[in-house]
Amino acid sequence: MSEITVIYENGILRPLTPLEFSEGQQVRLRILPESSLCTEQIDRVLEPLIKAGLVTLPPEHGDVPTISEAQLRELTKSLQTASGKPLSEIIIEDRGDL
Repeated sequence: MSEITVIYENGILRPLTPLEFSEGQQVRLRILPESSLCTEQIDRVLEPLIKAGLVTLPPEHGDVPTISEAQLRELTKSLQTASGKPLSEIIIEDRGDL
């Protein structure tokens, strides 16, 4: 699920960042008004956690390289056939004994 910020202008919700949907793709939206009070409260809680190294913020949308649908399918296929095992088993084995 993605979260984007939009601005409401002249009766239209306009995204502030480019969207990566294919033409005609249906999406479901949840509209939440942005509250400065809520943002301030979140920042107050997150700041000490970030400074303590307990929380790291996700990269900004533009900092993460995107891949095409074809690249995604190719990656998925290579992961499925890499060892003949489901990815979940590979991850569990990689974790070792906890």
